[in-house]
Amino acid sequence: MERTLVIERSTLGIRLGAVVIGAVVVALAAQVAVPLPGTPVPMTLQPMAVLLVGGLLGARFGALSMILYLAMGAAGLPVFTPTVPLLGIARLLGPTGGYLLAYPVAAWAVGVLLTPGRRPGENSGVLLTPGHRPGVSRTPWVRTALAVLAGLVLIHLGGLAQLLILTGNLSAAARLATWPFLLGDLLKIAVLVPVLTQLTPTIRARL
Repeated sequence: MERTLVIERSTLGIRLGAVVIGAVVVALAAQVAVPLPGTPVPMTLQPMAVLLVGGLLGARFGALSMILYLAMGAAGLPVFTPTVPLLGIARLLGPTGGYLLAYPVAAWAVGVLLTPGRRPGENSGVLLTPGHRPGVSRTPWVRTALAVLAGLVLIHLGGLAQLLILTGNLSAAARLATWPFLLGDLLKIAVLVPVLTQLTPTIRARL
């Protein structure tokens, strides 16, 4: 009984640590920002970090990590991109707020799509996702690519919705929030897919 409690406390500590580390990773990624002409939205590494955290930690812990990140920023901690001149909760209401508010949803979605499922009609102990069953060491890259793409789409929809509210014009909102970032998104997918394919099973097994 005592050993079980120790193991449970150890697991809880690891999970809490992972949630905090995920928020810190996104905060650090936010500091790498390049302002773009013609749009108030800078190019940053944040979306890549969000999807990485969601994929590695899974839906529940990935989303919790992003909620913690937003709470830190809303409290005034310097975790948001420094090129946008808004602080605290004001940042969530500004032109980049839609992206930020979409982070927990995007992390949750990537985590869900990369969570093991079960083969229909098979023994309940057999997992569908490679890397979680004997003899296979990684998740399928196609599934990972679709998960990353879904996460990026959700982040873009959040950003587009916020700018649509602020501008009142869908074409203008897309010009500010979507079109300048499509090439960068392709690069994000190219980087994240092999990383998540290799690391997701290993990290998930420890949570």
